[in-house]
Amino acid sequence: MAKTILIWLLATVLLATVSIAQAQQPKKIPRIGYLTLGSSSPRSANEEAFRDGLHQLGYIEDQNVHVEYRYAAGEVGRLPELAAELVSLNLNVLVAANTQSLDATRRATKTIPIVFPLTFDPVASGFVASLARPGGNLTGLTTLNQEVAGKRVELLKEVMPRISRVAVLRDPTNSGSLFALQGTEAAANHLGIRLHILEVRSADELEGAIQAATRERAGSLIVIPDNLFVRRKGQIVDLVMKSRLPTMFGESESVEAGGLMYYGANLPDLFRRAATYVDKILKGAKPADLPVEQPTKFEFVINLKTAKQIGLTIPQSVLYQADKVIK
Repeated sequence: MAKTILIWLLATVLLATVSIAQAQQPKKIPRIGYLTLGSSSPRSANEEAFRDGLHQLGYIEDQNVHVEYRYAAGEVGRLPELAAELVSLNLNVLVAANTQSLDATRRATKTIPIVFPLTFDPVASGFVASLARPGGNLTGLTTLNQEVAGKRVELLKEVMPRISRVAVLRDPTNSGSLFALQGTEAAANHLGIRLHILEVRSADELEGAIQAATRERAGSLIVIPDNLFVRRKGQIVDLVMKSRLPTMFGESESVEAGGLMYYGANLPDLFRRAATYVDKILKGAKPADLPVEQPTKFEFVINLKTAKQIGLTIPQSVLYQADKVIK
């Protein structure tokens, strides 16, 4: 009897010791990598939306999740190095915030799950096999820019029915922008509008491009979405205002900064939704089995104050279509 009690006491002490040891071991928290062509200061609205999405799902940075951020600050050539650095950190999932970052991360790893908050056409770009069954280690959201691009041209035609020439600002280092350009060209051909393509690879080329649009007597400018143009939105707004060039921008931040118009997907919403992909992957889902989702929120923003400054009257029929009018 005494021997049995002794064995029981020893077993109890042993279990208690193991439990204490386990409790004292730090809990391993998931690690996320976030790669962007943008800059760390100030944080973009899209990045803040992604962080908010994580928070809404119960993730608190440096408490129950760790996020490694890497910023290329506009230098595309740095992305492969930064992607390789992130891959070496034993991450659970990578987030590629733009097309160039996605190109870099997918070349750096075939095993770590990669989530893209936005891309132009992931199937045509070869990122995924199909929207329904991505395959591989990539999944995320698409912006439907080929379809949206056509709508942008149509809205410009509604605002300026007699327009015949439109300049298009594009960064050729962004391979995905080709699909938006194709949508723009198709709509322009249908509406009898002649396009003048302006390729810009750096901020130093922006002023010359806007001047070229004026020389070509373009009645308007379309800015195809790109991180370079987002980072230099203030410069672009100043240039087109001086040229009195009505401009359709590639994101709403530029319109808030004084640009004329934006139509397209609500980009912060896509980044917020990207957090749900990260959550599912951290809980065991495979990217190959998570369908690529399309935008559910679109927005048409008009800066009426800017329209008045450049002497442009926005028809009431167009104003009725706007989700937001800045006065």
